[in-house]
Amino acid sequence: MCGRYASSRRPEDLAGIFEIEKWEPKETLAPDYNVAPTKDVYAVLDRPLKDADSPRPVRQLRTLTWGLIPSWAKSPEGGARMINARAETVHEKPSYRRPFASRRCIIPADGYYEWVTGTAERDLEVQGRKKRPRKQPYFVTPADGSVFAMAGLYEFWRDRTLPDDHPRAWWVTCAVITTEAEEGPLAGAAGEGPRSLAEIHPRMPLMLTPDRWDAWLDPSRTDPADLRGLLAPPPEGLMRAYPVSTAVSDVRNNGPELLKELEGPEVGTLF
Repeated sequence: MCGRYASSRRPEDLAGIFEIEKWEPKETLAPDYNVAPTKDVYAVLDRPLKDADSPRPVRQLRTLTWGLIPSWAKSPEGGARMINARAETVHEKPSYRRPFASRRCIIPADGYYEWVTGTAERDLEVQGRKKRPRKQPYFVTPADGSVFAMAGLYEFWRDRTLPDDHPRAWWVTCAVITTEAEEGPLAGAAGEGPRSLAEIHPRMPLMLTPDRWDAWLDPSRTDPADLRGLLAPPPEGLMRAYPVSTAVSDVRNNGPELLKELEGPEVGTLF
């Protein structure tokens, strides 16, 4: 995790939630209920405006590409694999330590998808049986309906094969920071489904509560020891998870019906 999420809020709504000072209408994205790696996504960041008279950081809503390309990479080919950065090692990994120190962002989402392998099929995997397991997707989202603010990093990459004035000369890419999944009870957990995020998957995106947004986005905070204190997980019990259609497993499917809550896991994918 995180490998797929939903993002349907309008930029005008995100501007109000995050107190955005600047965003470009030309960068408006359509609602996306099946966001996958290499897609363009919204990100909130604090950065001085280009060619501005003042060096003051400005809260911006930008469109970035999901899948971080390190500034020193020779090609963009590895970006699709670098969609997540682990909170435990983000301060020391060569690809992430520089953006962690000075290029942090928030990636807003409605929630994220995670897949659970059915018990019987997990047993087959353990036994070494050659069978592709059917997995039940769950949608994980704030129980109060608020925005799911994922901690992220962004980076600039220069394509040296293109001239300076080419629109694709510079790439701006991002990654989601993940942490250990919560073991405490999910909000409203009932029935035979998972009762904690850890029962769904051992990792989860690091959710930033509003009281941490300003500190996380502040580019003047560059001390790794200080910043690591911001990587603490949020209080437990803020999230709920419910089963959704296996249609979300195909990235070609994209619509609000993917978020529809099922009464229980689909046949053959029982938890």
